[in-house]
Amino acid sequence: MFLTITTTGTPGRPATDLGFLLHKHPEKAQAFATSFGTAHVLYPEADQQRCTAALLLEVDAVALVRRGRGKGRGGAPDAALAQYVNDRPYAASSLLAVALSTVFSSALRGVCAARPERAAEPLPLRVEIPALPARGGPGLVRRLFEPLGWTVTADPVPLDTAFPEWGDSRYVRLTLQSAALTLAEALRHLYVLLPVLDDAKHYWVAPDEVDKLLRAGAGWLPGHPEQRLITSRYLSRRWSLTREAIQRLELLRLAESDDSAVEEIDNAVAAETEQEERPTPLAVHRREAILTALRERAAARVLDLGCGEGHLVRELLKEPRFTEIVGVDVSVRALTIAARRLGLARMGERQAARVQLLQGSLTYTDKRLKGYDAAVLSEVIEHVDPPRLPALEYAVFGAARPRTAVVTTPNAEYNVRWETLPAGHVRHRDHRFEWTRAEFRAWAGAVAGRHGYDVEFRPVGPDDPEVGPPTQLALFTTAAPTAAKEAKAA
Repeated sequence: MFLTITTTGTPGRPATDLGFLLHKHPEKAQAFATSFGTAHVLYPEADQQRCTAALLLEVDAVALVRRGRGKGRGGAPDAALAQYVNDRPYAASSLLAVALSTVFSSALRGVCAARPERAAEPLPLRVEIPALPARGGPGLVRRLFEPLGWTVTADPVPLDTAFPEWGDSRYVRLTLQSAALTLAEALRHLYVLLPVLDDAKHYWVAPDEVDKLLRAGAGWLPGHPEQRLITSRYLSRRWSLTREAIQRLELLRLAESDDSAVEEIDNAVAAETEQEERPTPLAVHRREAILTALRERAAARVLDLGCGEGHLVRELLKEPRFTEIVGVDVSVRALTIAARRLGLARMGERQAARVQLLQGSLTYTDKRLKGYDAAVLSEVIEHVDPPRLPALEYAVFGAARPRTAVVTTPNAEYNVRWETLPAGHVRHRDHRFEWTRAEFRAWAGAVAGRHGYDVEFRPVGPDDPEVGPPTQLALFTTAAPTAAKEAKAA
């Protein structure tokens, strides 16, 4: 990925002062090692009238994946091609923002011992980025940069110049121009807004990111009209961190405008915190999506395959329409916990007759599971080693053969939005894989075809326009047998 910063000179103010401000000599090409590749600084042009500094970041995609994987994955292999083939080496992102703060750290702070007066002066600046992901299009680019004093040119990059009918990609060629900003201000704008426009970060967003945001946003973010969007995206939509940052920004804004208002902010913040609704947990979204599908199919006798500690079984018991509920799990310990949570020992006779818990493996056929209206595999398949998936497929769809089957699994594409998930990790250390939407659809479509089911797909949780929902659901259905077929079978 590539970025240039250009300035022009005047008598007594040579353009080559840019080298002093950046602490990088115009006559040298320098390289700096980073944890994800090599950052090069060079000057394509440098004279009294015009000087351009270029930052070229070479990203080692393999090293980046290995670094992000960490040691907490339980040995599960991650062969997703997207981990290695993506736009990271070419398009501006949080990687470039980190390189800016690493290579130009003194300039970012506005420190220049050799030319302190120049560091505090506004400069005629021109910033060019050939490829910038802009989730929100050129309009969002302008909404973010123009309030800061930049003249913005954001030209959409077509998907393919040979096929203009395909339209534009999510990338833009960005040119920023300003004569009213210091170099430090310009660098701080880029440091914050590049990952905001990409709407993704290559590293885990920890609580200290709030302090980084407030330092880089000092003087401009408290009054920015898109403050909430910037804060939310920069902090990877972690609602708790976003709330904390917005509260602290409000304190800064009031402190700048009216010192007396600071004394009144605490009560207002406390009241807002009490009224703020916590996001609905994904597990709740998932159970409601499953229950909706079962209601639509008028299922009465339901299998919860891989029931774990009985969360879904408990929800099924709340609705009288589900007359027979069977929870199956390979773990005796999980079934013991489920029985305790459900209160089976204290349950009334009529209610207890509706539910039973069975120990069994889903990769083996089991006569006890035949003849049910519906079977649910909620967050189960990703815990099965891929070579064992055909056995699970036959045991459920070939042998047990419920009229309806509901399968949910994580959407790997959504992991970049997950608030506490380090880059390159799966959501649980026991997951053997996590599929993209295309991979899940291919698997479910093949299963449906082999066993005579129809299948439809539904999102579970917020459906992100770029990466889809956090959980994906496949609803398998097969027509009930006719009376003639039943008689023949008998």
